[in-house]
Amino acid sequence: MSGHGMPPIPIFKGEKYHLWSLKMKTMFKSQELWDLVETGYTEPDPTPANPDAQLKDSRKKDARALFIIQSALDDEIFPRITEAKNAHEAWEILKQEYLGDDRVVKVRLQTLRSDFASLCMNDTETVQKYLSRVTEIVGQMRSYGEKINSEMIVSKVLRSLNDNWNHVIPAIEESKDLSTYTFDELMGSLLAHESRMKKTS
Repeated sequence: MSGHGMPPIPIFKGEKYHLWSLKMKTMFKSQELWDLVETGYTEPDPTPANPDAQLKDSRKKDARALFIIQSALDDEIFPRITEAKNAHEAWEILKQEYLGDDRVVKVRLQTLRSDFASLCMNDTETVQKYLSRVTEIVGQMRSYGEKINSEMIVSKVLRSLNDNWNHVIPAIEESKDLSTYTFDELMGSLLAHESRMKKTS
C-alpha cells in the first residue's frame, strides 16, 4: 500500500447499485486504480517466470483493486464474484447483474422519460407529494446517466400543476428568470404558496 490514506469503503448490500458504483468509482480514482478496474490489464500468455516491473506493478494494483471490491461486498453478495480472476472481471459481473447491460439501461431510460413527460399533478394531491414524485423520477433518470437540468424540471413542473395553481404560475414566470431559477427555489416558493393557501382556505 502506498502513502495514500484509504477512505472508508462503501458497503454494497444489493440495493442502489448506481449510487454505490459512483462512490466506488470516485474511490478508485482517488487511489489511481479506476483505469485498471474499468478496462483491466493484459496478462501475457504464458506468464513469464520473471515478470517485468510494469507487469508486476499492474498485478499488484489489480490485487489491491480486487481486494477493495471484495471488502465492499456484503457477505450475501460476495459469492457472486468468487470466480473473478481480476478487478475488472469482478466489477463487470456486478455491473451486469445489478445495473443491466446497455440495452436494459436504454429501455429503462425510455420508460423513465415517458413517465417524466406524462407527469401531472392530481387534483387531490399536495404540492409536496407531487414534487417528491418529480424528484424521484428525476433521480432515477440521472442515475442511468441522463443529463437533465434544473430548467427542464422547472418548466415541466410549471406546466403540470393542477388548476389550483393557475394564479401562481404567471406570477412566478413573470418575476423569475427561468433559465437560472433552480428546482429547489421553485420547490421553496410553491411550498410557501401552499401553506398560505391552506391558511386562507
